[in-house]
Amino acid sequence: MAEHTRLLGEVAPALHELSAEAARIRAGEIAKPFREIGPLSLRVHELAMRCTQQAHDLSVSEYPAMKDGAENLALLAGACAQISRAATLCNLAVHHRTEILVSEDADATPATSRDQLRRAERELQSTARCYRAVAQRLSRCLASSAAQAEDRQLIAEAHGHSPRQVPSPATPAVRRHV
Repeated sequence: MAEHTRLLGEVAPALHELSAEAARIRAGEIAKPFREIGPLSLRVHELAMRCTQQAHDLSVSEYPAMKDGAENLALLAGACAQISRAATLCNLAVHHRTEILVSEDADATPATSRDQLRRAERELQSTARCYRAVAQRLSRCLASSAAQAEDRQLIAEAHGHSPRQVPSPATPAVRRHV
């Protein structure tokens, strides 16, 4: 889980960087959309794939049985969808900017592409908040002995093992006579 926590923690800064890149491109003229927006779109798609792979890896591990694991997986699934949506918006920004080459009634300004990039920025920023929150929760859980013990018990229960029963002091132990 420590490695997953580290990887989750790396996603939020990467999302902020990609969001800043989208803002920089949006502020420009977007004269060469494939050259300007294409690399951003590829990087966002690559991040979406890595995040989806990590969510899958977490889903087939013991993580869903851990406290808040299933809820966090649901959040990560939504975040993966948001990153994919941002990548699609980047592709749409390229498409809308190059549409003037094939359609006479297309918008000759980069306004539509700028709008797509603005929407992609919002998706990336929102997703960064989600990843930061999930990474912080998992990090706190790994730092707490009590939380780790609770997770071990939840995992054991999920695997069908009953937690060890410790006789209470009020119940006398049964003695075997041999």
